[in-house]
Amino acid sequence: MNLIEALELSKKPVPPDAKLFRVFLGCGFTPLHLQSFFHAHLRQLLPENRVEIKTGLFGDLAGSLERLDPKALDGLAVALEWPDLDSRLGIRELGGWQVSDVDEVVSSVDRQLSRLQRALTTAARAVAVVVALPTIPLPPLFYTPPNINSAEKTKLLLSLAKFAADLSEEPGIRILDSQSLNSVSPPAARFDIKSEILTGFPYKLPHASTLAQLMASLLQAQRPKKGLITDLDDTLWSGILGEVGVEGVSWSLEHHSHIHGLYQQFLSSLASAGVLVGVASKNDAALVQQAFDRKDLLLKKDKVFPFEVHWHRKSDSVQRILKSWNIGPEAVVFIDDSPMEAAEVKAAFPAMECLVFKKDDYQSVWDLLANLRASFGKTAISKEDAIRLESLRRAAPLLDALGQDGNASDEFLKRADAFVSFDFSKRPKDGRAFELVNKTNQFNLNGKRFSESEWAKFLADPASFLVTVTYQDKYGPLGKIAVVLGKVNEKKLHVAAWVMSCRAFSRRIEHHTLKRILDKFDADEAVFDFQATERNSPTQDFFLELAGAPPQPGLKILRTSFLEKAPPLFHRVEET
Repeated sequence: MNLIEALELSKKPVPPDAKLFRVFLGCGFTPLHLQSFFHAHLRQLLPENRVEIKTGLFGDLAGSLERLDPKALDGLAVALEWPDLDSRLGIRELGGWQVSDVDEVVSSVDRQLSRLQRALTTAARAVAVVVALPTIPLPPLFYTPPNINSAEKTKLLLSLAKFAADLSEEPGIRILDSQSLNSVSPPAARFDIKSEILTGFPYKLPHASTLAQLMASLLQAQRPKKGLITDLDDTLWSGILGEVGVEGVSWSLEHHSHIHGLYQQFLSSLASAGVLVGVASKNDAALVQQAFDRKDLLLKKDKVFPFEVHWHRKSDSVQRILKSWNIGPEAVVFIDDSPMEAAEVKAAFPAMECLVFKKDDYQSVWDLLANLRASFGKTAISKEDAIRLESLRRAAPLLDALGQDGNASDEFLKRADAFVSFDFSKRPKDGRAFELVNKTNQFNLNGKRFSESEWAKFLADPASFLVTVTYQDKYGPLGKIAVVLGKVNEKKLHVAAWVMSCRAFSRRIEHHTLKRILDKFDADEAVFDFQATERNSPTQDFFLELAGAPPQPGLKILRTSFLEKAPPLFHRVEET
């Protein structure tokens, strides 16, 4: 994006009732074009929002951050540069490059980094924080030649690395990856020394645009995809299994098929992070099972579910896999070495990303892995990620027990030995509740998403409540699978958000959740901020069952009516 495009985009009108998205752009230099690009890229990501950007004082990044009221913001983006850590690391202040100054500069940087870390950690408790580490070069103040890393410069870089490592462990703080920035903005093409001296703005325009785009994307990160369906022959391994046999397929340097080994290793990494991995292959099922018994296979059999191995259409296999996972095609990537097979699946599922594994194009496969990491990447791994695959595999008997209405029978649920735990704490130990509200689509009261600041503000209200629901039965634990967010006004509940993981469907958890909340607050009725979406038909069906009519915004459910219509509940219950 060039500057004219950015300015034109920023001028585009927004609806009169557009929601305000307030961001603080933290930088010690003159924000100038970085602010323009940042505003434009946020407008691209949030076309229905009115974006407002505020900045701090020139030369006082730490002070600007310390004076912030993060509760008044929806996002905080910081473009840190070396002069913010000590003015002698810039070029606008003269007289500080003597050899005797260097040790004091190193000590000064440590103090300033500690100050910044405190301010950013405090802000992250109320708002999403994005930090870009210094992107322009250090000045030639060190006494060693430029191609020698002096002890003092190494100490500076080590202090900065520790600062980044400490911040990256803080919930709500995202550090812009320097390698990703380097790949799209070459370091040698960033610094504009004339602009820095004359205006206090240090960047060339292409770098300013790129930096702004990446920071904006971190503030509005896309939801990660949930599942990957892969072909086998000439994709997961080299060779046609039915032709060369179990020992004939390969994925090693020795057999010039190492690229397939990298792909296996990558899929195993995805699975370990909670991504669902399934197989759709036109093949002999018995041979495939033997191939997965090979001890040198990097993607183990227990990391894959389900296997769809037969000679029918790939789209049929994909349909069954989606049903077993109970997720939509837009959350899944399909990979096959055959462009025809990829096109056949794409035609059946237009919302699914279908990619071709080009086994003879090593760069293409490397780029594929990088793009998949972008699609499936997460900021943190939860307990629920670790148990997702096993819970689906163990829940397979439930799918077989479902009646035509999609619900399990009383007898089956009695035998399930289910246990439900309700946590009413407004300060949960992890970010699972926030994550569920912002990624769940099917059982979702209204499809609304919360920013970190909106979430924190809602829970700061004394009248608000948050319920996190954990479930397990004899088939295994599902972890935290449901969240309800609302407010209590005397004997009336106002429910603003209610989501439940698709893995928890058909177990009457939603009925027990509503009952528990009504009991907890001794409420006579509940009013729901309901909105129909393209995806929340399970929520619509639930309310249709209780209300006897299609749900509408402002739906009310009386306690007496609910108790009359609620089905038998067999869960054992605990409150924490």
